[in-house]
Amino acid sequence: MTTTSRSAAFEILLRIEKERSYADILLDHELTHGTLQGPDRGLLTELVYGVLRRQGTLDHVIDQFASQKTGRLERSVHILLRLGIYQLLYLDRVPTAAAVHATVELAKTLAPRASGFINAVLRQTDRERQNIRFPDPVNKPAAYLAAAWSEPAWLTARWLEQLGMEEAESLARTMVEPAPLTIRVNTLRATRDELQARLADEGADTTPCRYSPDGLRIVSPVAIGRLAGFREGLFTVQDESSQLAAIFLSPAPGERILDLCAAPGGKTTYLAQLMGNSGTVLASDIGARKLRLVEETARRLGINTITTSSIDATKPPTPLAGERFDRILVDAPCSGLGVIRRNPEGKWWKSPADITALARTQRTILRNAARILPAGGTILYGVCTTDREENEAVIEDFLSEQSGFVLEDLRELFPDHRELFTEEGYFRSWPHRHGMDGFFAARLRKI
Repeated sequence: MTTTSRSAAFEILLRIEKERSYADILLDHELTHGTLQGPDRGLLTELVYGVLRRQGTLDHVIDQFASQKTGRLERSVHILLRLGIYQLLYLDRVPTAAAVHATVELAKTLAPRASGFINAVLRQTDRERQNIRFPDPVNKPAAYLAAAWSEPAWLTARWLEQLGMEEAESLARTMVEPAPLTIRVNTLRATRDELQARLADEGADTTPCRYSPDGLRIVSPVAIGRLAGFREGLFTVQDESSQLAAIFLSPAPGERILDLCAAPGGKTTYLAQLMGNSGTVLASDIGARKLRLVEETARRLGINTITTSSIDATKPPTPLAGERFDRILVDAPCSGLGVIRRNPEGKWWKSPADITALARTQRTILRNAARILPAGGTILYGVCTTDREENEAVIEDFLSEQSGFVLEDLRELFPDHRELFTEEGYFRSWPHRHGMDGFFAARLRKI
């Protein structure tokens, strides 16, 4: 069978379902080694990420119009229906007849016994698209948000508890849209204004970030790796929330910084950049492969003050015994619920039990970091998630057992960014409020 954007999308979505593979890795492989050209490459990306983002809503529609519910469908049939309905409901530039025909033709090869069934469901969806029903938002708000905005119901229930209905729906609506593409200027080699002008010459339009002094948002379609400025180390890709986390640690030239769980190196290299490439940043992570990503980014940016060490941060910090650090960044592994616009497949793999297990790991890593920090030192605990169990609850638990630490109020330390901080002095960014990834950070000082 000749590879088309739709057949390639089917194969990628099938692998994600069967293997829990990551969409970005599979897409990169197909776009690098496959045969798709021109607009078909863009359509492939749109189909894969679109189906993953809207999967919950697509399944809700299938359950309304199919005689066989999603829980009983063969996997290949289920994926084909998602692909077809996504094109019908969300891709205006794909004519209805083309969406139905292409999906049915694909079904004749991939699920021939179900091609008639798929054809019937797609045509019923097209006829009844104005009559799609959702749960009552008043009586069943979590179920409504889950179905209308394609999120797991347990997650929408937590957002409702945190934000209330109006804001929870605004967040859910934002989370099914593509995330912004944000870069960080390497101020060791260029100013933000210089880079902005350089990128404009290369056809990449940008706007300055609202909060990060070194951030630019790219607002025109562009292949980052093909830009000369990227190859020359004038910038790196990093969301604004991640940039701010490094800023809020306040690294100073000449200091010795430890970055736990450092890969892929965005915050690590920004710490070194903020220090003027002076001092030392020790980047640690659990595997050598991950640390190579940090080393590669540092080399491209011309940073030579980063050293790496393979360390399991969940184990007692024996390899670091006797070493002294002025500041520690605990960039703990988390559920990633703040970045599901970027990795939409991940939201379907998580459960409340996973959040609880991750919070235990986060508390362990934070305690281990505390053991090697000298008096007067600073820890910044940061995670890219929206969930209180991984955020405030971890810090509250830590402070209840660690009398030698105090929570620093970021509102006092960074008054120009007050709208990003909570009443307790935590950093909390929300995609629907601030236009960046969902992130949490708390700054702790050892007294």
